[in-house]
Amino acid sequence: MEEKVKEQNPAARPEETAAQMAGNFIHDEIEADLAAGHAQTVHTRFPPEPNGYLHIGHAKSICLNFGTAKKYQGLCNLRFDDTNPAKEEQEFMDAIKADVRWLGFDWQDRLFFASDYFEQIYQYAVELIKAGKAYVCELNADQMREHRGSIGQPATSPWRDRPIEESLDLFARMRAGEFADGQYTLRAKIDLASPNFVMRDPVIYRIQHGEHNRTGNDWCIYPMYDFAHPISDSLEGITHSICTMEFEIHRPLYDWVIANTSCPTKSRQIEFARLNLTHTVMSKRFLRRLVEEGHVRGWDDPRMPTLSGLRRRGYTPEAIRDFCERIGVAKAESMVDSALLEHCLREDLNTQADRVMCVLRPLKVVITNYPEDGREMLPIENNPEKPERGKRLLPFGREIYIEQDDFMEEPPKKFFRLKPGGEVRLKAAYIIKCEEVIKDEAGNIVELHCTYDPETISGGPSTKKVKATIHWVNAKECKTVEVRLYDYLFTADNPYDCPEGADFIDNLNPNSLEVLPDAKIEPIYVMPNERFQFLRHGYFCVDPDTENDHMVFNRIVSLKSSFKA
Repeated sequence: MEEKVKEQNPAARPEETAAQMAGNFIHDEIEADLAAGHAQTVHTRFPPEPNGYLHIGHAKSICLNFGTAKKYQGLCNLRFDDTNPAKEEQEFMDAIKADVRWLGFDWQDRLFFASDYFEQIYQYAVELIKAGKAYVCELNADQMREHRGSIGQPATSPWRDRPIEESLDLFARMRAGEFADGQYTLRAKIDLASPNFVMRDPVIYRIQHGEHNRTGNDWCIYPMYDFAHPISDSLEGITHSICTMEFEIHRPLYDWVIANTSCPTKSRQIEFARLNLTHTVMSKRFLRRLVEEGHVRGWDDPRMPTLSGLRRRGYTPEAIRDFCERIGVAKAESMVDSALLEHCLREDLNTQADRVMCVLRPLKVVITNYPEDGREMLPIENNPEKPERGKRLLPFGREIYIEQDDFMEEPPKKFFRLKPGGEVRLKAAYIIKCEEVIKDEAGNIVELHCTYDPETISGGPSTKKVKATIHWVNAKECKTVEVRLYDYLFTADNPYDCPEGADFIDNLNPNSLEVLPDAKIEPIYVMPNERFQFLRHGYFCVDPDTENDHMVFNRIVSLKSSFKA
């Protein structure tokens, strides 16, 4: 049987990492295989099904597969397992490629599709029929469940002893399109009494009429994942097929397919624990529900755990790779606290993001003893973690905005920000004192009248001290922007943990998004996806909804961390 051959190059990785140099049980097994001569070149693959967008759990697999190939100077393929035309779309393929590249990996000329191998997979199925190891079955899905048996009770199939020539004829006619969906299946002939129900003569081909994204209407029968996957691995020369623990029970079938066909490479499957993250879900089926039922604005909604959603929110690929390295690789299932991911993000953004002053809920302040037409340009550092970033100049004038929360008319005892008769320092500017509170007819505070001490310029000789420093923006030169504050999408640590009769949707956080349409930001020029630290508020990213006259910022993460390193 002809093998698909393409020129191979070493796997690409942005840089060496501590995790690549450190060991884990998968690397231990790979090293044992290398020492025993079972493999000469380590060859892995990342094989997504193009039926949805990648999420943070896939990032762990991407880092592991590409990182393992890099560690052993091997190869890593990107392969789309496109065997179900009913659920696959070009949109998903394009998004997956964009996500893998964004995360920092490049498959170069090693892009493959399971659909490239449809003819070869079909011929391997014919090979099994001729060897008496597969047969055409007429049980429909409901009947197959009825014949499945139970623990200690074997399954049954009235078509198991169908003559080989009859199965070959029916299988060829299935391919020719003579039968309706579900009328026949092709099943592997393994062991109806196996304690592993996966091995009880599993279906390996089904009839499915419909146009395929890449092969059009050339096929109306498609291989099941458990049959196509090991053959695709073998044809590509994959030495180590690394997958998550839910496929452990399928490993005997993977090995059976490899052992009972003439496919060229004896690929080996190794499983690791998938990523479970608090306050979110990792099932593409559930993520699709969130999108299709309108609970989020799309696959790239910044509250989603999809890589496109995290990217839109402002996450960095460096932080995600760091997170994947820190959580490590294990066999035992566990729930990782989202606070660890946020901790990795803060560590990265702390040095990356320049500081900016933005007032989210503005309260106007008039400095009554400042000249009406006065204006100063006051210096402030761009990033105290990176002095080489230099300083910028902020315009200061008679009218400014401060945060509503930075003033209280009747404050508690230990409130050190602005209050009637109280003083605070304006960041990089002066100390001001509240002299008068202006209210509207309804009694709402709409403006403060303050005075400033001109001797207290930041960096000047004054030794006067106050207990609080607040941020501000110039009222006449600031820009009005929309700010979107994101919180966890689910209130529960484990959204799947629901009382009887409830659904994971019931754990949605009704306050996962707050939109502030009238925030005020210092005059800055922004680039798409640029990140900033808004002083005292957190890290923010320019959202793609931004237009020339309407800037939109997403809060990536707050400044406060609950994670204990």
